[in-house]
Amino acid sequence: MFTGLIKAVGKVQRRGNGLLVEGCKPFAPLTLGESIAVDGVCLTVAELLEDGFLADVSEETLSRTTLAKKATKNEFVNLEPALCLSDRLGGHLVSGHVDGLGEVISIKDLRNSWHLEIEWRETNFSRFICDKASISLDGISLTVAGTSDQGRRFWIAVIPHTWTNTSLKYLTVGSLVNLEVDLMAKYAEKLLSSSQDSQISKLGTAGSNEITEPWLSNQGWN
Repeated sequence: MFTGLIKAVGKVQRRGNGLLVEGCKPFAPLTLGESIAVDGVCLTVAELLEDGFLADVSEETLSRTTLAKKATKNEFVNLEPALCLSDRLGGHLVSGHVDGLGEVISIKDLRNSWHLEIEWRETNFSRFICDKASISLDGISLTVAGTSDQGRRFWIAVIPHTWTNTSLKYLTVGSLVNLEVDLMAKYAEKLLSSSQDSQISKLGTAGSNEITEPWLSNQGWN
């Protein structure tokens, strides 16, 4: 589990069937088997190096995230070690399991911030996007400033500190980014869906899904 607060910006490249991640000195030492978020993707340290680690990656991870493309060009990535239970939760709960890819639609350099607009490649997760919702973008905990097209497009106001100290400054229009929606929103949807299904099955008389007077009476509505 992570918070979306980036500790370092490193680089990633292919190494055999896995990935070589460098730039971990700011939060060293690492230990074998620990989890590191690399551009929002939870990877496991399989081998220790002087300034990074080797990680095994599955075909699923390479196909659903930007890591495969970035690794071919030794590009910059955001790095964050796993959260300790004693740490302050300054961002939001990030699992490191990418939901889908987004495409950068526009970048505007404003006086006190950068306006970053993103569009989902996969629209099924857009329902979790709303104003002031939390979103993990390349592993960075950010806040949605506004939405359009029922959440398929959204924009973020990025403060100078975040822009300077993460890989966001290397983005261009057309860049792809890893997106993970708020974990709590997904749990809430699942619980509400299960609860509604359970209530509907109990409504009305046998074989009916209607709210009837007898059903209301049985529920204490006299």
